Amino acid sequence: MSQQNLLVELFVEELPPKALKSLGFSFAKTIADELKKTGLIESIIFDDPLAKNRDNRTNNTNESVVLVYATPRRLGVHITNVESKAKDKQISQKLMPVSVGLDANGNATPALIKRLNGMGLDESAVSQLTNQMDGKNEALFLEVTQKGAVLNDGLQKAIEEAIQKLPIPKVMTYQLADGWSSVNFVRPAHGLIALHGSDIVATSALGLNAGNQTQGHRFEAASANVVIKNADSYAEQLKTEGAVIASFAERRAEIVRQLTAAASKQGLKPIDDDALLDEVTALVERPNVLLGQFEEVYLEVPQECLILTMKANQKYFPLLDSNNKLTNKFLIVSNICPADPSAVIGGNERVVRPRLADAKFFFDQDRKKTLESRISSLEKVVYHNKLGSQGQRSQRVVAIASAIGKQLGGTELAAKAALAAQLSKTDLITDMVGEFPELQGIMGRYYAQHEGLDNDVAFAIEDHYKPRFAGDDLPRNQVGITVALADKLETLVGLFSIGEKPTGDKDPFALRRQALGIIRMLIESKLPLAFEQLIHDVLRAFEHDAANTAATVQAIKEFCFDRLSVNLRENGATAQEVDAVLSLDPALLSEIPQRLAAVRTFSELAEAPALAAANKRVSNILKKVEGEIQAQVNVSLLQEPAEIALNNALIAVKPEADKQFENSDYTSSLKALAALKAPVDDFFDNVMVNAEDAALKANRLGLLATLHQTMNRVADLSKLAG
Repeated sequence: MSQQNLLVELFVEELPPKALKSLGFSFAKTIADELKKTGLIESIIFDDPLAKNRDNRTNNTNESVVLVYATPRRLGVHITNVESKAKDKQISQKLMPVSVGLDANGNATPALIKRLNGMGLDESAVSQLTNQMDGKNEALFLEVTQKGAVLNDGLQKAIEEAIQKLPIPKVMTYQLADGWSSVNFVRPAHGLIALHGSDIVATSALGLNAGNQTQGHRFEAASANVVIKNADSYAEQLKTEGAVIASFAERRAEIVRQLTAAASKQGLKPIDDDALLDEVTALVERPNVLLGQFEEVYLEVPQECLILTMKANQKYFPLLDSNNKLTNKFLIVSNICPADPSAVIGGNERVVRPRLADAKFFFDQDRKKTLESRISSLEKVVYHNKLGSQGQRSQRVVAIASAIGKQLGGTELAAKAALAAQLSKTDLITDMVGEFPELQGIMGRYYAQHEGLDNDVAFAIEDHYKPRFAGDDLPRNQVGITVALADKLETLVGLFSIGEKPTGDKDPFALRRQALGIIRMLIESKLPLAFEQLIHDVLRAFEHDAANTAATVQAIKEFCFDRLSVNLRENGATAQEVDAVLSLDPALLSEIPQRLAAVRTFSELAEAPALAAANKRVSNILKKVEGEIQAQVNVSLLQEPAEIALNNALIAVKPEADKQFENSDYTSSLKALAALKAPVDDFFDNVMVNAEDAALKANRLGLLATLHQTMNRVADLSKLAG
């Protein structure tokens, strides 16, 4: 057996740029995983080609360092410390129970002989079998030596698995060179390299036999073919002979370096967009950043429009000034490095100019009509066949926003919210949003400002889509919060009312995202709106079966509380703490953070475990009682010293705990309960609750109900018990 480094490269036609990063990682990881399964490598660590301490990587021969290569025309992987043949393994294989395999005299039964024959062995192998305990019974085991896999076979399987498991939604079928056979792959493949050190590994894939040749850059390579000397020289040879940076990460870093340098020369900065950077990295093999510019007249158009058209259509990096304002300069990431780049720059400037001219034309045309004049056109836009048009939906949002605005800020907020809601979808009818749907809301704000509408209303039109994703900002003003809340509630309640609920991983209307947006606004903006009542109020805006109202409200509450529970746990709360707070079904979601903080502080008290356990015990006792229990105590019926002491403790503690609760100081309210530990423990040690005397029993249950009521206003503390 010899241990050397391995290189595999699949040379193909241009791969889908948005998928290249994931394709490269998948290809490399699957090959490494399969080689590990067959014992040709022992353990895997992925290499970061940009790490500062990369040269100090471990030389441990038990570890194999995996380096991913991915360019527009190749998927590759370099793996260190790969064996040419895996070690032989001793395997203990269970055959059958002793009672089945051997007769009373210890001779092999026909069943055992048949099993051995099926394995290519005869009766002489019986003497090599061992008896071992298998659970409660004895079984026959065969000790065999499994020959280690050879690299040719192991790598063949690994490459086939890597190709099979590539995350490609659609593959193409193409004909091979023989004119008869065809294969399926993401793009036609033209070359395969498999080198173990400098030795070619005899493997094949997609009708190609492995060799040691690849092709470099289409236009910049020194020669048409690059003959790879050994696995370790691949990246350097591709760079020097083929004009290709094989590593995705290195190529991306080089683009960032060039972008930053080119922008700095102009005293500007490139727009920060990781997705665009990944896509451009997947489009070039030898990046060369060039500076282009366009006429300043186009800067009259909102910069979001210009930035979007440059990024989406041309893959350019717009340049911003120190105030994040768009300039008339942009950066091009070219795949060629001509001595005179003027033709490349001029060509790109000519291509982008019509795009910018279109944006200016749309902007100028759209401003000729008011947003209000577009309201009637919303009736022609279908929202949902069971919920009507976008116009009907807007009317519902107006009513909901007006009602919420009145609750939060009176008639002035209600009027502004109603106007913003009425105009919020009108930019969907504009030419600009028709061309660039990503600008919905943003263009509405620009057009509202152009008409001289109140800035609160204008920004609410833009912000009513927020928060659009996890971590997104909330709307920037109260009008925006009101309209965004109304819009998301209308979507959630409306679709639930017609049975359009998310199922499993299917959520076509993004209702989970809508629910989290509602929750975030209620909590982070500290809105004094009772959640369940809010759902009831929104339902009134729909024509639906009134009999289904309760079921719909309950379904929406459960759905939202599930989202809230997950979100709170992701932000550091324990499942017990979340359960303790949410199980009380708090009316105001805005209070939940304070309640959680109070529960966390209470949990740290020395008295907390005992009180939580006692509370759980009280809950169980009260659940078993038939009929309603009044939380009141007849002092004259108290007999035992322990129940008298508990009642006196409650008389002392309850007013303070209730006072702090009413003041929303939930932490102090729970801390006050610490004084109940000793009397509660004493009560359960010395008092029989289920006394034979009915009046005595009812009074003691009343005492426990009072205790339960006092302890569980902030949260259900029994949920904290183990």
